Amino acid sequence: MSNTQESWLNKCVNYVQSRLPQACFLCAERVTGAQLCAACEADLATLPAACCPQCALPTPMGEICGACLKRPPTFDRSLAVFSYAFPLDTLVQQCKYAHASHLTEFFATRMAERIGVDNTGLDYLLPMPLHPARLAERGFNQAAEIARRLSPRIGVPWLPDACQRVRNTPSQAGLDLKTRQRNLRGAFVCNIDLSGKRVALIDDVMTSGSSLDELASVVRKAGAVEIRAWVLARTL
Repeated sequence: MSNTQESWLNKCVNYVQSRLPQACFLCAERVTGAQLCAACEADLATLPAACCPQCALPTPMGEICGACLKRPPTFDRSLAVFSYAFPLDTLVQQCKYAHASHLTEFFATRMAERIGVDNTGLDYLLPMPLHPARLAERGFNQAAEIARRLSPRIGVPWLPDACQRVRNTPSQAGLDLKTRQRNLRGAFVCNIDLSGKRVALIDDVMTSGSSLDELASVVRKAGAVEIRAWVLARTL
């Protein structure tokens, strides 16, 4: 499907969804033109404005946190919209594991609102890649779907195949930081020249930041001069 056809299809889908009533994804209340009712959306915990500019964890005055001062991440700064807590965690898990990929429309909309003018000077959006085996199992890459929908909203092109995951690493859940970092070594490659480019890495959730940090390292080696990490949610 060409970009023009895809854009036309998305406009048609959005037009229909904006005019037909549907069920709130969380509570099933009837809503029109939205995937969540106002009450459920109000329950989503947004992050405060005062956060560490490098890892997006809340800090008293928005200063760089102690962990980032001690060991700065490879990416230059980060931005997250929500805290990864109930009920947002339910939405993310349903999107990833229950084939609710349409939720990435909501995710991209909220990310675009939070990003605002932070996209100034950016050249590309690079989604966190999935290993082919994981992609075949899940059927889609949620980070790529978010990037695809975010791109036209902020006017920054996305590159779906610039980076690949070449090692099918075990799940990071429940692992400590050092094990996560060791688990990810050599997991990613970047196949294009990014010399002089400014990019944003796109993912759904940042937990320790290890995956984004490892991806940022290969993007930096490919020549990127500025790397931002944009995620839907941050684990606190």
